[in-house]
Amino acid sequence: MTTLPDRPHTALLVLDVQTGVMAGAHDRDGVIANIETLIGKARAEGVPVVWVQHSDDRLPRDSEPWQYVPELACRDAEPLVHKSYADAFEDTELEAVLAERGVGRLVVAGAQTDECIRSTLHGAFVRRYDVTLVADAHTTEDLSEYGAPPPDQVISHTNLYWRWHRAPGRRACTVDTTDVSFAADDAG
Repeated sequence: MTTLPDRPHTALLVLDVQTGVMAGAHDRDGVIANIETLIGKARAEGVPVVWVQHSDDRLPRDSEPWQYVPELACRDAEPLVHKSYADAFEDTELEAVLAERGVGRLVVAGAQTDECIRSTLHGAFVRRYDVTLVADAHTTEDLSEYGAPPPDQVISHTNLYWRWHRAPGRRACTVDTTDVSFAADDAG
């Protein structure tokens, strides 16, 4: 249903599941296990897995905190997109990677819910992609000392918001890991 012409395929987008990002993440192990399940399912179905890795002053490239968590491994044939802004489309080759593979629908998992997940979801949606957020496969750290709600509430609110997000000719939805479908004509 995407409004992108000639883009019938789906890709799994794995955002910023890096050692430093996940160190204080809410339900770290459960989220990583769900992402690992999604990766296995995508690979088994021949669905592209696209990895995104963030770097900035607080997360310097090639540092230990910048590395992906040891539980997850990018295969050589899987694209790895480097970014330095919250939206994975900003100043990266992500759009070209997706266009090359005919991708018009993204299934999104990773971190952090309140920054890179939200920014990339919106970035994809305004760029005319259909977008599925995996409700139990994204997380954030506790930023309540800065006025944010506790992480479980941030995650719940994002899931609720994205479940009802709409635009002409595009679909957004939120599903649990067990309900993810990579079929192009299925919103889950």
